[in-house]
Amino acid sequence: MNYARFLTATSAARRPSAIRILSESDLPRVLARAGVAPAPPVPGAREAAELMNRSPPSLISLATGSPNPNTFPFKSAVITVENGKPIHFQEGSMHRALQYSQSAGIPELLSWIKALQIKLHNPPTVNYPANEGQMDICITNGSQDGLCKMFEMMVNPGDNILYNEPIYSGTLQALQPLGCNFINVASDKQGIIPESLKEVLSKWKPEDARNPNKNTPKFLYTVPNGNNPTGDSFTVNRKKEIYELAQKYDFLIIEDDPYYFLQFNKPWVPTFLSMDTDGRVIRADSLSKVLSSGLRVGFLTGPKPLIERIILHTQVSTVHSSTFSQILVSELLHQWGQEGFLAHIDRVTDFYRTQKDALLAAADKWLSGLAEWNDPTAGMFVWFKIKGISDARQLIEEKAYKKEVLMVPGNVFYNDRSVPCPYFRASFSLASPEQLDLACQRVAQLIKESV
Repeated sequence: MNYARFLTATSAARRPSAIRILSESDLPRVLARAGVAPAPPVPGAREAAELMNRSPPSLISLATGSPNPNTFPFKSAVITVENGKPIHFQEGSMHRALQYSQSAGIPELLSWIKALQIKLHNPPTVNYPANEGQMDICITNGSQDGLCKMFEMMVNPGDNILYNEPIYSGTLQALQPLGCNFINVASDKQGIIPESLKEVLSKWKPEDARNPNKNTPKFLYTVPNGNNPTGDSFTVNRKKEIYELAQKYDFLIIEDDPYYFLQFNKPWVPTFLSMDTDGRVIRADSLSKVLSSGLRVGFLTGPKPLIERIILHTQVSTVHSSTFSQILVSELLHQWGQEGFLAHIDRVTDFYRTQKDALLAAADKWLSGLAEWNDPTAGMFVWFKIKGISDARQLIEEKAYKKEVLMVPGNVFYNDRSVPCPYFRASFSLASPEQLDLACQRVAQLIKESV
């Protein structure tokens, strides 16, 4: 893989932060005293390790601008855990939790997540050489932070990118200002249709990827499980066909999978990462839907040369994800172990399955004949199409709001919001079954009045 051709000039020009190198050179000593394993290599880590190895134990560091933890007003904390033991932050561990940490993520969380990714996906690239697409991981401030950094790493104005509509509106908001050309690939309940992707790609020849003047697509962006807003998911056969096309035309696949852990059917469908023999998949995962959205802990998994670029971006933007959040999540995951974590996932999924069934039951009761919808295979949403009208925007944004029902009109999930759209998205994550039933009743009344 020639990763250089996927990078913007800005990303290619990033260099390790000298101050971060100095800061992280002190961390191995501190972590060793705390019994924490060394961090995986990150940009600047070699320089930091060499600096530490050259430094005598009696070295007095006046280099870094880390605040003195003795000045922090927070001294201790106890976090009560459901299905687990309380997590204690004594004064020493609180000092570390409130201090700067590695830009890639704290080492104990990285190692736990790496083991999880190997268990769940067994990426072929785990043992590849570092410069040939070896699997690497970094922590992000939720998966959205990682996605934005990925896009800014790769997208120049005028670049062609592949995606399938409807698409998560946050992705559109991140990509549109970058000035790329959106190429929509048709999809259905089983995800992107490979024949449609072949047709889109037929305007290029496979060898055109080596010619920058041909402007071949840089990547395919997709949400393969519980697509927001439709709730649709890819089949494994479609993923295999799409991956083969990515190999043939040499583009990357951004596998944005925030609802991977909220799949309603088992066994879970194999991921693009699990079939990535080339090192052309960058996967975004999130703990927001299953542990906490406010902690802002997500992670990227992908080829090391690209993950390194993300870490360099982090060094000059957020510096690192919240150390406190990372330690809290890490303590919980190490306490649970993989089996305990997956048992928690089952409990969360059971909850959302019950919520989904309540919304579908309400829809069957009130909206039959007035709208169409599919049973989502994952996620938190049902995608409704109102019969008899071409554009649902006014009904959903204005009339439904006046009836005290808040939903999202379908047009916001398309690149061109001005095109009439008869769809709307309803979330079943927060409302009670009684509220879901009442909401469907109110929407049914509005549709009858509008058609």
